[in-house]
Amino acid sequence: MADAELMVRVDGVGKSFGTHKVLDGVSLEVPKGSVCIIIGPSGSGKSTLLRCINFLEPYQAGSIAIEDELVGYSQIDRKRKLRPRREITRMRGETGMVFQQFNLFAHMTALENVAIAPIKVKGVERKQARDDAERLLVKVGLAERMSAYPGFLSGGEQQRVAIARALAMAPKVLLLDEITSALDPERVGEVLEVIRTLADEGMTMLVVTHEMGFAHDIADQVVFMDEGQVIERGAVDILDDPKTSRLKGFLGKLEIDE
Repeated sequence: MADAELMVRVDGVGKSFGTHKVLDGVSLEVPKGSVCIIIGPSGSGKSTLLRCINFLEPYQAGSIAIEDELVGYSQIDRKRKLRPRREITRMRGETGMVFQQFNLFAHMTALENVAIAPIKVKGVERKQARDDAERLLVKVGLAERMSAYPGFLSGGEQQRVAIARALAMAPKVLLLDEITSALDPERVGEVLEVIRTLADEGMTMLVVTHEMGFAHDIADQVVFMDEGQVIERGAVDILDDPKTSRLKGFLGKLEIDE
């Protein structure tokens, strides 16, 4: 695949916390406009990988690039140097991240939560930021809830506000970390429907999820991680015909748990 078609390239990435190796030579490529679903057992390094792509966690080995721009570091004469804080902040704005927990500002309305980052980080004029926030809240199905505070929103509504907030920064890539795991079952569908719409519109996404039915519907690529490594990856049909015993075992356990 030509580099020009790639949005994200992860090459041999390693990350340790003390003596504990969380990521061990992780490599993957995500083409522009595609959806990469990342699955695996708890503790396999999935969330840490997303945090490294967003550079919320610095990685110690390998490289991560967004449209061929190295994330977090610059490379000079084969030596890697930490980028200045302003450059790291700029690049974080290009990789919107949505977490398990909603992390909304309790004292701000849904509209204010979505508008604040473009104003503070990008210097967008307040009226423009609010107009954009209104458009995004309509997009995620919250046209009637713009003036509501987080405490008066359901979990699904709060998560949709969080998605709109990430989109407000006009990211090149959206990183979604188990965004339905904290929701009541009846609220899961409304959030997943928003993600399906974004996929249809060509948003590049890396999605950590345990929702296998959703993965079947949306994935262009599936990556299975275990113990900090990519064990198997391929088209969505690896979920029906896994090649490795570890993926077979993981999927079998999911079926038993269900």
